[in-house]
Amino acid sequence: MNIRLIFLCAVSLALVAGAGWYIVNQAFDDSGATAATAAQPSPPPAVQMVNGETVVVVSRAAQRASHIEVAPLAAVTREPEMSADATVLDLRPLFDLHNRLASARADVGTFTAQAASSRAQYARSRALFADDRNISQKSLQDAQAAMQADQAKLQAAQATLGGLDGAMRQQFGDALANAAAAGSALFQRLQSGRAVVLRVTLPADFNMTPPARIAIAGPDGRAVPAQKLSASPLADPAVQGSPWLYVASVAGETLPANLRTSARVPTSSEAVSALRIPERAVVWYGGQTWAYVRTAPERFTRRYVAASEDGGEGGRGFMVTSGFHAGDPIVIQGAQLLLSEELKPQGIATACKDPPECDD
Repeated sequence: MNIRLIFLCAVSLALVAGAGWYIVNQAFDDSGATAATAAQPSPPPAVQMVNGETVVVVSRAAQRASHIEVAPLAAVTREPEMSADATVLDLRPLFDLHNRLASARADVGTFTAQAASSRAQYARSRALFADDRNISQKSLQDAQAAMQADQAKLQAAQATLGGLDGAMRQQFGDALANAAAAGSALFQRLQSGRAVVLRVTLPADFNMTPPARIAIAGPDGRAVPAQKLSASPLADPAVQGSPWLYVASVAGETLPANLRTSARVPTSSEAVSALRIPERAVVWYGGQTWAYVRTAPERFTRRYVAASEDGGEGGRGFMVTSGFHAGDPIVIQGAQLLLSEELKPQGIATACKDPPECDD
């Protein structure tokens, strides 16, 4: 009996010693792991402030996974220009006036011949009446009445012709009126739809002679060259400024009547150097245009694009003269992802790896 009791006591002491050893060992492991974790450097934040600029930090692996691409900015040479409002005119009133003018000219020709004939008839009748009254006085009076009636018809036709011509010049200017009257090649192009006329409203403080050639922004973004016709006798009631008429060839382009678009108007003949930022590199935030520049292999900075839209031959984009430098690696794909990362609240962790699944 004593031997069994001694055996049970020995087993109990062994179990207690083993449990104590396990607890002590586990405590040392936990403290070591905590110390190792504390010793590891924390990853840098995704958004930082460097020299007053907001910097988005994206690892190279994340850049590849997000398909972020950059391209160097190249300097281009171009003439300084400004933007102006432009409207494609509806030329149906012009064509209608042209047809009515053609009819009025025909009437003037007809009544001119009739008036000449009746005038000659009256002269013969008067000569015969003066020669011993070879015709009656009534015949002479009838010839005079016919001459006066034909002269009145001629004057009415001439007044109609003058009124139509004045209406055309008042609505469309001298250049288009002369082209319509002569049936010129320009008017034929307008009738066939191969050319359009635009009213371009220059700013009231535009103190230069309107340029002979400008560029119109087409619906697809490409620039359509236009040539000056004359000052516009009518202004656009929605736009204040100095209106001018320009004609543009539209072979292969679609510029429907009453379309409102913009015009690029040169302001100087001296070329200046600028940088062209592609449209796909630009993001909108706060009602302004921005673009991201890679300032380091894993750092991107958002910069303000202080420019107006430009529709050059290389596609739509923005021309800038400040804020960027030639050779800057600008983000041409993935800029919207960088903006989302920059605006995302920082320091908020979530246990859900797939946010859409956290809605339940």
